[in-house]
Formats: sequence, C-alpha cells, structure tokens
Amino acid sequence: MPKELVLETVATEELTDDQRTAIIDVCVAAHDNEDFNNLFTYIPSGGRHVVAWLGAECVGHAVATTRWAQPEGLPVLRTAYIDAVSTRPLAQSRGYGSAVMRRLAGDIEDYEISCLETDIPGFYERLGWELWRGPLAGRDDDGLIPTPDQRGVMVLRLPRTPPLDLDKGMTIECQASRIW
Repeated sequence: MPKELVLETVATEELTDDQRTAIIDVCVAAHDNEDFNNLFTYIPSGGRHVVAWLGAECVGHAVATTRWAQPEGLPVLRTAYIDAVSTRPLAQSRGYGSAVMRRLAGDIEDYEISCLETDIPGFYERLGWELWRGPLAGRDDDGLIPTPDQRGVMVLRLPRTPPLDLDKGMTIECQASRIW
C-alpha cells in the first residue's frame, strides 16, 4: 500500500532535533548545497515550516519568516518571506512541492503579502505567484541599495494585500547576509 503524504506546520521553536535534521537533509539534497546545514543559524526562531512526510521520510519543506517589503507608493507591508523550498530529488515531479506551497499559502493569510526569490519562476506561477517586474532595492539605515541585476523576485497576493503595480519599484529590509 503506498504511503500517504502528510503535511505539518511547525514553528521553528517547536521543531525537534530530529525534525531539524530531516529538514536540513532534504534541503541539502534538493539544492546540492551544504550551506543548508546552517539553516537554523539563519532562522533561529520565528519561522513557520511546512514539512512533508512520506512515512518517516521528509520529502519536502518550505519556511515563511517575517520581513518587511514596501512596494512603491504603499506603506511597508508585513511580508511572509519564503525560503528553503525543497523537495527530495527522488520525490520531485509528484506534486509534493506544490502541496507544501499550497499549505504554506494557507498558513500565512495573516500577513499582508508574501515574497520569495527563485530561479524557477514557472513552478511558482502555476501556484498563483507573480514575477515582480519593476526595479528592486534593499533598505537599511543609510538608505536604498539598488539591486538592478536581481531577477526572480515573486509575490503572492494574500487576502490583506493592497492593490499592486508589479511594474513599480519594491524595496525590502536588508539582512546581515543578503538583500533578497
């Protein structure tokens, strides 16, 4: 009998050591990037993780953290920033990643907008995400840091998202290790 996909949403603070290890393993495998071993130093708390399980095996993951994006002409918006979207390579093309992202979208409706950066926009477009076409920049205490070469920033409109013009500019607060 085939195993059923089980999705769970867990706050970073509530993840067990075994769950953290499983999440890191699926992220490293999906992206072939050992830097995911540091995932929980980048997200020490405050994340909402959707984890996909087939039996005891973690096959998918995505996390939303709070950031602050500001589309031109609008106030700063409480933003669910999506990271570490991963599906174990042998489990890809079975709908597991889509199921994780649909569940996460339902779990972040208390935010004003959702945002992510990707090099595979087609996957997200099928799920209702829209590519930001306008200029992008980071914000810090010294002002704006233009990111003219930035590509693949996408937004998902949520129930509280104000009207957007995807051709206008958008900024986001800078983080220690990145802008977008």
